[in-house]
Amino acid sequence: EAVEMCRLAALDGCVALVATPHQRRGSWWNADVELLEEIRVRVEATLVARSDSEAPRLEIHSGGEIHVDPRFLGEFLLAPSASIGVLPLAGSQYLLLELDVDSTPREALDLVHELSVEGWRPILAHPEFIPWLAEDVDFLARLAGLGALFQITAMSITGDFGRRPQTDVLRFLDAGLVDFVASDCHGSTRRPPGLSKARQVVAARYGEPLAQRLFSRNPRAVLANRPLAAATEATATEATSRAFPMGIR
Repeated sequence: EAVEMCRLAALDGCVALVATPHQRRGSWWNADVELLEEIRVRVEATLVARSDSEAPRLEIHSGGEIHVDPRFLGEFLLAPSASIGVLPLAGSQYLLLELDVDSTPREALDLVHELSVEGWRPILAHPEFIPWLAEDVDFLARLAGLGALFQITAMSITGDFGRRPQTDVLRFLDAGLVDFVASDCHGSTRRPPGLSKARQVVAARYGEPLAQRLFSRNPRAVLANRPLAAATEATATEATSRAFPMGIR
C-alpha cells in the first residue's frame, strides 16, 4: 500500500515527499527510527524497480508527525531527537508537531518558544483539527511571531472534510498564516495522496505566487534545510486583491 500511495502521489505531480508516520501517539509510537528508515529504503527501491513511463520518479524522505504530550519538550531538549525516537523532516531542523486537543495555549507558546530558541523550526500540523487553535486566528498569529509555521491539509481546502475545516483553513489563508499544504494521506483509497486539486483552489483564489510558495518553494526550503523566504509585498497584495467567496466542493 505504501508503494501504491507513492505511485499515486507521483502521478498527481509530486516529485518529492516526506513520509511522516505518527510518532509518540498511542499505539503508533513508532520510535524505532532504524526500522522506519529501512521501510523508506525498501519502498523507494520497490518504486525504482517498478518504474515505467506511467509514474515519474519520486524522492522519499524520512520524517514523522510527532504528537506532543506533556513529556515531549523536556525529553527532546535533553537528548538528540533520534535517541528518543522522533524524526525531523528530511533530516532538517524542521519538526512536524501535532498538538493534542487537550493541550493549552500556554503549553503551545512554551513549546514554540523553547524549540525556536534552540534553533528548531516547529511546524504545527493541521491546526484546523485542533479546536482551540482553529477558533482563534489571533493566537495563531501570536504563535507565528514566536517562530511557529503552519501546515494545513489539502482535503480541508477542497471541502472533502466538510464545511467547518474548509472555512477555518480559508480564514488562515486570508490571514497569511499558512506555510505548507500537505496531503496527510492515510491510504491509497481512504484519504489518498494528491495535492493538485488543492493547489488549483489556492491558485484560483489567491494567485499563482502563493500557490508556488505553499506547494513548491517552502517544501523545497525544508528539503534544503534553510529558512523560508519571506512573502513578498507583491504576493501579499495579489492574494488580497484576488480573494473572493468560494463555494463548497
